[in-house]
Amino acid sequence: MPAYGHVSSRVTGENNISTKNIIGSAVGVTGNVSDEEFSAEPITRRERDKEYLELKRRVTKAGLLDRQYGYYAWKIPSVVAMVATSVAVMVIFSGTLWIQLINAAFLALTFTNLGFLGHDSGHRQMFKKVRHNDWVLLGVGFLTGMTPSWWQDKHSTHHRAPNQLEIDGDIEVSLFAFTQEQAMTMKGIGRITVKHQAVLFYPLLMLTAISLLFGGIAYQIRKERMRYPITEPILVVSGLVAYLAVIFFFLGPWYGAAFIAVHRALGGIYMGSVFAPNHKGMPILENDTDMDFLHQQVLTARNVQGSPIADFWYGGLNYQIEHHLFPNMPRNNLKKAQPIVRSFCKEKGIPYYETGVWQSHVEIITFLHEVSAPLRQKKA
Repeated sequence: MPAYGHVSSRVTGENNISTKNIIGSAVGVTGNVSDEEFSAEPITRRERDKEYLELKRRVTKAGLLDRQYGYYAWKIPSVVAMVATSVAVMVIFSGTLWIQLINAAFLALTFTNLGFLGHDSGHRQMFKKVRHNDWVLLGVGFLTGMTPSWWQDKHSTHHRAPNQLEIDGDIEVSLFAFTQEQAMTMKGIGRITVKHQAVLFYPLLMLTAISLLFGGIAYQIRKERMRYPITEPILVVSGLVAYLAVIFFFLGPWYGAAFIAVHRALGGIYMGSVFAPNHKGMPILENDTDMDFLHQQVLTARNVQGSPIADFWYGGLNYQIEHHLFPNMPRNNLKKAQPIVRSFCKEKGIPYYETGVWQSHVEIITFLHEVSAPLRQKKA
């Protein structure tokens, strides 16, 4: 496995992928790829674009981009039922703290699953008509407090340029660094958290849910590209008011405060731990990289091995490579697309990386530790 902050030659030269601007770690990308797989003749950017179209034809022919109305016909009501169950437990067992703390953890699971539905609808996976997908996304915004337009704007940029410096907002955050250059420029509290980010990463994920909430509110205040400039603020604000009113009405101030703290903290850890393995610790690209779509999406993503439990826990996003290649592919088809994509990548000599749940987090922590190493070095 290559050292962090460097790029293995297997990802740079032999297969003629333009990676002169990769500056991050290639952890996980190179470990299981043989030299023979990188013996392809030089190809042009246009030919690489043709490769993606060829892959898309194979996936389309297999019917994997078709809408999955039956799947979402039960998936959406099942998640709504989870919300109803949590509210019912809150009402029935309002005087029992330990039950409510368990309920708060359950609601954290529920809110993240609502987020998965919002993610699917935001990518237009559910319905052919945009407005039908938007109805689901707006409903998720009401229930969770997340601003749909803010999330779509941020997430679309991430998909367009994953792990690309100064473009992908997921690697431009105030409390973490993903290159040593970022680490060295940190000031104030950010420098402290980055210095020890390998230790603080998961505890600080408790702030994820709050960060998403206030990030969306700030977006609304700035009046940026709101798709529904009247509807969204009304839904988000009314949803937050309803959330607080129900909790404090049935649980009172002290139990209510404890419920919210546990719900938001565990929700942040769950959400953050689901999204972190997707790209953290994979190659970081300069903002002026000229890498083509196919290679950038595959090289900067990490898959987590699937199973019924993992597929539920990650909301299908453990098939991150397939999702990034085909964002509008319905969630339940990602697993079916994996053999096609993996075979195609092997055929074309493109590194395709998948690992287990535990190993993915080991790689993330190791990566964060190495990135922050310069801040821990004693001055001579």
